Amino acid sequence: MIHVAVVDDEALVRSGFELILNAAEDIRVVATAAGADAVETIRSTRPDVVLLDIRMPDVDGLTVLREVRTLPGAPVVAMLTTFDADEYILAALRSGAAGFLLKDTDPEQLAQLVRTLAAGGVVMSPKASRAILGTARPREGRGPGEAPAGGDPVTARVSRLTARERQVLVLVADGLSNADIGARIHLSAGTVKDHVSAILTKLGVGSRVQAALVAQRAGLLDGER
Repeated sequence: MIHVAVVDDEALVRSGFELILNAAEDIRVVATAAGADAVETIRSTRPDVVLLDIRMPDVDGLTVLREVRTLPGAPVVAMLTTFDADEYILAALRSGAAGFLLKDTDPEQLAQLVRTLAAGGVVMSPKASRAILGTARPREGRGPGEAPAGGDPVTARVSRLTARERQVLVLVADGLSNADIGARIHLSAGTVKDHVSAILTKLGVGSRVQAALVAQRAGLLDGER
């Protein structure tokens, strides 16, 4: 059973997410809260996944995120937003959020997205990810992993990856867990875990989401995979 907490300043949003998620046999919403009560609620209920509103009037979602990330056995946190291009999203991803969802996400997809988060995957709403994450593009005429003469630090880091590591990185950016990646490319979950660890080290990042950001900026998610 995946235990979920929903943090939003609007009671209607909280009750809506609770109703949708509790309809899934393997998911249970163990708590809902507004921003001011969020950290204490999460501390006491110890959910596996937190869906956290990024903009709340009483306390900033980024502040809640940073406090939650310091808790023992911290849950996976995904940010909720109503904006296709929210300027706070990049800050949240860099602060340890495992992704973001638009509040109008199709109810039929919501449970699967929570499962992806619980399994260690990355969730980034397709409707908004390109607008938010596509902040830097490789120049035309250069392959996505080829460092330019001037020395682009992003593409230079990506150029350190092996072909297999690039393949794994693209699947990480697609939101797949280690087990799902292994099934896709016929590797054990342990081997994929080793590849992910090597990717994080070579890219100089601390999380799968940050690795996904590097992949986006280097152009690995454009065109043919």
